[in-house]
Amino acid sequence: MSFPWSAKNLPKQIFINNEYVDSKSSKKLTLTNPKDGSLISNDVALAGEQDVDTAVAAAEEAFPAWKKTPPGERRNIMIKFAELIEANTNAIAELSRISLGAPFKAFGAFEVGLCAEAFKYNAGWIDKFGGESWPQEDGFLKIVRNEPLGVTAGIVPWNGPVGTIGLKAAPALATGNCFILKPSEKTPFSSLALGTLIKEAGFPPGVFQILSGDGSTGAIIASHMRIRKVSFTGSIATGKKIQEMAAKSNLKRVTLELGGKSPAVVFDDCNLDNAVMWTANAITANTGQVCFAASRVYVQEDIYDKFIEKYKEAMENKAKEVGDPEAEGTTIGPLVDEAQFKRVSGFIERGQKGQGKLLVGGQRIGDKGFYIEPTVFTDVDPTSEIHCEEIFGPVSVVKSFKTEEEIMKLSNDTSFGLMAGVFTQDINKALRVASDFESGMVGINCISLMFMVSPFGGSKESGIGRECGIHALRAFTEPKTIMINMNY
Repeated sequence: MSFPWSAKNLPKQIFINNEYVDSKSSKKLTLTNPKDGSLISNDVALAGEQDVDTAVAAAEEAFPAWKKTPPGERRNIMIKFAELIEANTNAIAELSRISLGAPFKAFGAFEVGLCAEAFKYNAGWIDKFGGESWPQEDGFLKIVRNEPLGVTAGIVPWNGPVGTIGLKAAPALATGNCFILKPSEKTPFSSLALGTLIKEAGFPPGVFQILSGDGSTGAIIASHMRIRKVSFTGSIATGKKIQEMAAKSNLKRVTLELGGKSPAVVFDDCNLDNAVMWTANAITANTGQVCFAASRVYVQEDIYDKFIEKYKEAMENKAKEVGDPEAEGTTIGPLVDEAQFKRVSGFIERGQKGQGKLLVGGQRIGDKGFYIEPTVFTDVDPTSEIHCEEIFGPVSVVKSFKTEEEIMKLSNDTSFGLMAGVFTQDINKALRVASDFESGMVGINCISLMFMVSPFGGSKESGIGRECGIHALRAFTEPKTIMINMNY
């Protein structure tokens, strides 16, 4: 079966029970291209309550057989799906790029590959995610089974519209759940296109479904009485609403991967070039629209001037890489849309009014599209909004420090706790600082990265639960204890 979707033939219907169907809702999504503001489409399906109910009913019908599907068969379906994603990488990436603006080589290829790898990785777990048993010397043998939850859902973000599907759908399906995918209203096309591959891979009807929509659709999912789990990636404010809706409905299980304001602590004994490379890359990747971007950079005073000189040069070089995401050689595209452009620009404008000193950047690039220069503020007031709030664009703050004790206090003085990094060649200091960071993930001589095999997620308001590795499987299952009376 050939992959029919492209920028010239966009998927606009929802995917329920292995078929593309029109939404019952008359409301539609409107999408524009961030490189020039042009209209992409104004008639993309927006799933309403009836659509969610229909998808849930189909999933409930499919669940008993899916959870009993032999491990080898389920694994083969998931691996075939991964291979189909890989075979259509260019087309899938294009469907994200037209409304996200992320260049293929710098982001699109990686992101689609991440999704495929997640399905392969989790497929390998299917017959290896064992339970437990406990001694019978007290007369009772205890067996613990990991059982699927049933109908689950994932609400994925616009900044990683394909990769995050793998992080949510793959462990859910591998553990025997049915899964309903809700893409962001800003990037629905690459998700909707997967329906063709879901069917071709051999997923039974109702097992893996896709509902495009906006926040109202997400609210219906989070409040639904027959959905047992929702995994969400996005803002803290929306995450709190989802948790509240989940609690008020049926106490559905919730995994939240939320925002960050990640500190990179650069000590004077570090490899300076390495620290500059990681911190510059980590705030400009995907145009800074990354939850674990290194947006706070703290540099020990003895090397502060040297670091600033090199960091400024690196960011000026990054500005030369900004351009049309379709053009060869572009590594940094526009911000996702006008709302995001206004948000980031607003932070930059207010930052120049007494919050800090503009070192580099701060300007719009060109007169059309949502392009902005990589921007750095120095001498920042630690109570200012540019220091404390997540901007979600290519904007960082740099501040000098004297002592480890001082900088650990400042690093942890935040409601965020997703990622942190420490740059030093002293292993004792590195491990001490890594232990003292209040964050879910820490890089030593690196920052803003993740791996499929290890838990991904944050502490404090940066989230609840973990994705990736065995932790993702646990998040989509519940342990059942079976007690056998051996004295009977």
